[in-house]
Amino acid sequence: MKDSFLKAAAITPDIRVGDTEYNTNNIIKKMKEADSKDVKLAVFPELCITGYTCSDLFLQDILLKGALSGLAKICEASKNIDMFTIVGLPFMHCGRLYNTAAAIHKGELLGLVPKQHIPNYSEFYEARHFVCASDSEAALIDINELGEEFQDYEDCVDFNSKILFQAENMPELIIGIEICEDLWMPIPPSSNHAMASATVIANLSASDETTGKDIYRKELVRNQSARLICGYIYADAGEGESSTDLVFSGHNIISENGTILTESERFSNQMIISEIDLGKLISERRRINTFKITPPENLDYVLVNFSFDKVHKTKLTRKYSLTPFVPDNKDDRDRRCNEILNIQAMGLKKRLDHTNCKNAVIGISGGLDSTLALLVTAKAFDMLGIDRSGITAVTMPCFGTTDRTYQNACTLTQKLGATLKEVPIHEAVNLHFRDIGHDSSVHDVTYENSQARQRTLILMDIANQSGGMVIGTGDMSELALGWATYNGDHMSMYGVNCSVPKTLVRYLVLYYAETTSDNELKNVLMDVLNTPVSPELLPPKDGKISQKTEDLVGPYELHDFFLYYMMRFGYTPSKIFRLAKYTFEDKYDNETIYKWLNTFYKRFFSQQFKRSCLPDGPKVGSVALSPRGDLRMPSDAAVNIWQNDLDRIKILI
Repeated sequence: MKDSFLKAAAITPDIRVGDTEYNTNNIIKKMKEADSKDVKLAVFPELCITGYTCSDLFLQDILLKGALSGLAKICEASKNIDMFTIVGLPFMHCGRLYNTAAAIHKGELLGLVPKQHIPNYSEFYEARHFVCASDSEAALIDINELGEEFQDYEDCVDFNSKILFQAENMPELIIGIEICEDLWMPIPPSSNHAMASATVIANLSASDETTGKDIYRKELVRNQSARLICGYIYADAGEGESSTDLVFSGHNIISENGTILTESERFSNQMIISEIDLGKLISERRRINTFKITPPENLDYVLVNFSFDKVHKTKLTRKYSLTPFVPDNKDDRDRRCNEILNIQAMGLKKRLDHTNCKNAVIGISGGLDSTLALLVTAKAFDMLGIDRSGITAVTMPCFGTTDRTYQNACTLTQKLGATLKEVPIHEAVNLHFRDIGHDSSVHDVTYENSQARQRTLILMDIANQSGGMVIGTGDMSELALGWATYNGDHMSMYGVNCSVPKTLVRYLVLYYAETTSDNELKNVLMDVLNTPVSPELLPPKDGKISQKTEDLVGPYELHDFFLYYMMRFGYTPSKIFRLAKYTFEDKYDNETIYKWLNTFYKRFFSQQFKRSCLPDGPKVGSVALSPRGDLRMPSDAAVNIWQNDLDRIKILI
């Protein structure tokens, strides 16, 4: 529960249709098992105390009384369990029978939520036994209506389809409940629950299996969680319900904002558990200002408060990708890469077309970023029907250039049909050193940046000569760290890679290599991928690259991970550190992660001035750093409160 993680479970117990005592005992057994696994919210299926398929047995008093007796036993068993539990049962009120969900915590019955939509089509015949809830039927139920087993409980309990349950010591957790068919409606009750501030929706369901229905069910849950920016727990009836003409599979699902965190194997009664990140949901709702929350009382909702005994650190079991910008599945990744290459090329195509520009100039180094920029530019020229010879790829060897990168730059340019131009800059840079009085044997930031600015000067002037446009090559990871020479490689006329993180740059080049039919082009692209990332501004050692970027600023896979969770969800440094430890535990130790996280925050804040004057470039994903789009950040913002959080981490490791 620390860092706003809620450990939740969707549970399908073994049941017997009509055997309330057997079902109650198995529900309690599963409650205790869930509690032993630190679950804080447990959701059971629809009508699980009696069984969903009781049919006309629902008209029998003994079954209804058995259900209430079972509910009392479940409440009693929950007294020593610090877990919010939701179970389903039939409930009589004012002479009418309702399909209800009972909310329980620490021995207290907190509320009864009736089902709003009663299906009476195809195999469903619920209207024979149950009535649908309406807002006018909201009531406070005298505890005596529940039977003698509840005499020791509070005087009354809310019976209402519009109840929300909030944890006082975990205010991000507000639970809304709907039941099975409710989700299938054009406007499910959960939509109103979320607009009244619910962050987690529990669905008690008994959805029978027909071929292909599981796909539709899964998409309903996933899409509703995305639409509502909520956690969604779907607990389905299992094989114990399979009776007469129907088969139930126990298809349990836990989803978070459009992502399926976990789902059960069908046709087996399972408990599935995952952690819902409530902080992520709150952050996303805050960011999307069209998601408007109305105070519950203004929508006639009842807000019932409860409190957990303690808010402790939840052990994480859900999966986090090492590369959040890159899909793990290859088919999804290839689809993403193709889409991004098209977005980049279409953005450049529009700029070239708008400016009536027939030429482009790119500094080509043989590294990843300039390779991607050249591939994108070639694609844009193809879209415009312009000959690729109008692309001038300029190689500018200097003190740090190695033969490997030089040859790759030349071969790549030739294979793509661009025009290669070589402009060695050793002499010009040395002349500049003499002009400003810099000792060329001192390999400091002046030594490095002089080369970068000389290259930019050459590119801009060649563009003027040809009436062309300088295409920027720098990527988003470099922009986040400020790893660019101000008014050097930092500047261009259009930056095609500006919202592509380094980890994704690699996969875009790999995708191009894997899909080209030109083996020679593929080979050079693969060698570029295997070349260490380097600005090549320091002299090589034994002919090999001596200056490796990741040795200086840290692994880009870590920085991209930090960047994603900072920018996308506004996580604190301590939460990002926790996720990074968990995700990279087999790759980096805690001290290494902390070191580079500290570097990330220091550089991110101190280098904002470089991002405040970025050239235009296409946004390709959900995170971007353009000062005209996703990041309107003061150049002189203080890092202090983030640094204080980092300092607290250091004390703990």
